[in-house]
Amino acid sequence: MNNITMLMNADEMILSALREDITSEDITTNSVMPGYALGEVDLICKQDGVIAGLGVFKRVFELLDKETEVTFFAKDGDKVENGQLLGKVKGDIRVLLSGERTALNYLQRMSGIATYTRGIADLLEGTNTKLLDTRKTTPNMRVFEKYAVKVGGGYNHRFNLSDGVLLKDNHIGAAGSVKEAVRMAKEYCPFVRKIEIEVENLTMLKEALEAGADIIMLDNMSVEDMKEAVALCKGKAETECSGNVTKENVARLVSIGVDYISSGALTHSSPILDLSLKNLHAI
Repeated sequence: MNNITMLMNADEMILSALREDITSEDITTNSVMPGYALGEVDLICKQDGVIAGLGVFKRVFELLDKETEVTFFAKDGDKVENGQLLGKVKGDIRVLLSGERTALNYLQRMSGIATYTRGIADLLEGTNTKLLDTRKTTPNMRVFEKYAVKVGGGYNHRFNLSDGVLLKDNHIGAAGSVKEAVRMAKEYCPFVRKIEIEVENLTMLKEALEAGADIIMLDNMSVEDMKEAVALCKGKAETECSGNVTKENVARLVSIGVDYISSGALTHSSPILDLSLKNLHAI
């Protein structure tokens, strides 16, 4: 996922967020600003972190009024500091006031994800293990949240259910066995699709390898079992470990040697990065 892909899909989602916040009018702004007045406001960082989503922030104001001018003094992926001036927004004061919360909601959420992701990615630096996100995203925010993961130094797992095959415990239950689930997936899917399957123990792992799975997800297994699993998979399948991976416990996984570590926490548990629009004034 890249910036262009995100912005191609962003407008309708941003408009929906604006409609959620302004069903008929911004009654507060209209009461104190009944007509046009040109103004400017500062985008201020209030916490150290990694910034992500500046293009989405800008687009909120542009969709309200294409004449709005947004100038940034940072770019997505930059480390930012408390008190740093990140940009200025210039335009109709009514637009600056009405778009403020929606624009900040996107930028704070995306920057929080990028910041949290960078914290974990730094712990994996120097290894061959890639950090992946999951589908545990906020409804209708996936395109933004997965973009933020990439800005933070992570990688995107499949975007949605149409994007790749991942046989989990309930799929295996539906198929009847690991072997049968892999067989059915191989039969149904085009040959260009890799087959990934989740296993919970070494017995399931061996069955998945015999069935010809391409990627083995080691779910909530002990460190000792995961090390043995990686050795068994070498040259036969790629490995991914998953299951309650957070910044606090990822260090125990670094030495295992898996190809991928996936973490739902990147998108479902990242705190926002505190940002603010301040010093609004007429010009």
